[in-house]
Amino acid sequence: MIQYLDNIHHKDSRNFFLIAGPCAIEDETMALQIAEHIVKLSDKYNIPYIFKGSFRKANRSRVDSFTGIGDEKALKILRKVGETFNIPTTTDIHENGHAALAAEYVDVLQIPAFLVRQTDLLIAAAETGKAVTLKKGQFLSPESMKFAVQKVKDSGNDKTAIIERGNSFGYTDLVVDFRGIPTMREYSPVILDVTHSLQQPNQNSGVTGGRPALIETIAKAGIAVGADGLFIETHPNPAVAKSDGANMLKLDLLDSLLGKLTRIREAIL
Repeated sequence: MIQYLDNIHHKDSRNFFLIAGPCAIEDETMALQIAEHIVKLSDKYNIPYIFKGSFRKANRSRVDSFTGIGDEKALKILRKVGETFNIPTTTDIHENGHAALAAEYVDVLQIPAFLVRQTDLLIAAAETGKAVTLKKGQFLSPESMKFAVQKVKDSGNDKTAIIERGNSFGYTDLVVDFRGIPTMREYSPVILDVTHSLQQPNQNSGVTGGRPALIETIAKAGIAVGADGLFIETHPNPAVAKSDGANMLKLDLLDSLLGKLTRIREAIL
């Protein structure tokens, strides 16, 4: 997928690529702070980097949960991040009309896991001409993702990647079946969503839990089995993040983690 992004750096490094940023765009200052920090690390470790932030959170557990600061305001921040650091950006879309809207501001459109079977949404994303990342539904087998990829390709867009984010394990947990990564790589590049794979959804409180202490373990395993990229949500202070703080990586821990992962990548090539 990254070969289609003109503004991505370190494309020829043979390293894994990284999609990282906050779960949601909270404000401009924070988005630029996070992006600047990760850009420096991507240069340090020669990692192709795409900044991620949701312009709207549509799949909240409760009606009083944070959903965003306003669509246009958040999308303008994403555009400013991209222009400031000359890096590609990505955001998730939830409705057909979001595809053309978000495509005016970002380089990659992400289809959420719960919506990856929505044919019209996939077609709308594909027809923008932007790269499209497809999150594997928690309820889907790796083999079934070839049909989601094919919908995008049949719509005239070959710029695809699959994001693995674990499968439902009981009512309140997720587990990653690492056997699925080489399977899905037959259809498209595969990105391991490390932080969402460690979510604990459907908690009685109505707030999703998580196990961030296992981020390093899951990330190392993903690189070892051949994932093309990693997806990591990060925040300067996850405890006060407005969305998904329970499973995000603290920003100042990212340097050490990327160093370890880069060494694993070098060892398996």
